[in-house]
Amino acid sequence: MSTLTLRGIRNSLGPGLIMAAAAIGVSHLVQSTRAGAEFGFALVWAVVLANFFKYPFLEFGPRYALATGKNMIEGYAKMSRAAFWIFILFTVTTMFAVHAAVTMVTASLAGIDLPIPVWSTIILFLSVLYLVRNTYAMLDVAIKVLMTILALSTITAMILAFVNVGYQPMPDLIAPGVWTVSGVAFLIALMGWMPIPIDAAAWQSIWTIERIKQTGIKPRLNKVLFDFNLGYIGAGVIALSFLTLGAIVMYGSGQEFATSAAGFSNQLIELYTRSMGDWAYLIIVICAFTTMFSTTLTVTDTYTKVLTQFIRIQKNTPEEIGSKSSLHGYLFVGVSTGTLLLLLLLGDQFRFLIDLATTLSFLTAPVLAFMNHKLIHQPEVDESLRPNLGYTG
Repeated sequence: MSTLTLRGIRNSLGPGLIMAAAAIGVSHLVQSTRAGAEFGFALVWAVVLANFFKYPFLEFGPRYALATGKNMIEGYAKMSRAAFWIFILFTVTTMFAVHAAVTMVTASLAGIDLPIPVWSTIILFLSVLYLVRNTYAMLDVAIKVLMTILALSTITAMILAFVNVGYQPMPDLIAPGVWTVSGVAFLIALMGWMPIPIDAAAWQSIWTIERIKQTGIKPRLNKVLFDFNLGYIGAGVIALSFLTLGAIVMYGSGQEFATSAAGFSNQLIELYTRSMGDWAYLIIVICAFTTMFSTTLTVTDTYTKVLTQFIRIQKNTPEEIGSKSSLHGYLFVGVSTGTLLLLLLLGDQFRFLIDLATTLSFLTAPVLAFMNHKLIHQPEVDESLRPNLGYTG
């Protein structure tokens, strides 16, 4: 029986943390904080259930990659052309809204007074410049450092919020209804990206293959799942931490959640400084911005890789051509340009853009979950590496 060893964990550690970096963005900094600010602790169950029910369908990503040596997009194409084209359709129709949402949040946290479109352009340019010149290994190192900083600062802020502020909503406070039209609409948006869209299973399969190529070692299943679980559970804990911060600092205070990107960034920084003290302002600004920048970096890289896979599979070109071709560079520019155009078109409609992106992900989730379930039970997946029926239905 295989056991976890420090060396084995180190060799497989990476894709799960990159997934966490992609997750700890809009769904956490924005939606979880907003859930606490508007509903107190009333939506803790929604965060927990979303994490619980999405777990198996996201875990199939690294499991499939380990079992077959292929990413899930290749798996969809082999399983059926319909599945392949459904995934393409869902990706193309949601990616610009998703990319624009994370870019706008990143721009709002830059800490320098420039218009959001200007900051968005700078951020996307820096992302493309970094990704074109660097490899998976550089992304892997950057993400590990940034995730450690964010996790420590967020959990510290939550603990200090309990100690310094405490949960003291006004006695005559009338809590907003969850089961109203607006409440259900927000609930859908919250759960759509909690902790991350189910599309990310395919992303995780790509990162797992790249990690295996980077280390030259094919890890055992328990090590791959340890990495996945570390990132997944960590993202869930951070989501509850942000909800707690929103509930303690904003719920019942009479302060409404901002509809603009600039207003949101000020409120987010205030959540930390009211919990930790004004001395932490600069540290929190740097931490929040770098965390969201890592999310933008990850999403920019991922959508480009996914589109490269689409084209490679359609043209039946070898795997090695993928990220080394000039097409890959053109796609970096194309995806970022499309995202910037959407941001310019919508302006500073912060909440609308985020609710649009998260709702689209919620609506596509059942179809992708079904496809992932079918894929992991295809003949090319060895039975010893298939999931336990206890959680796949």
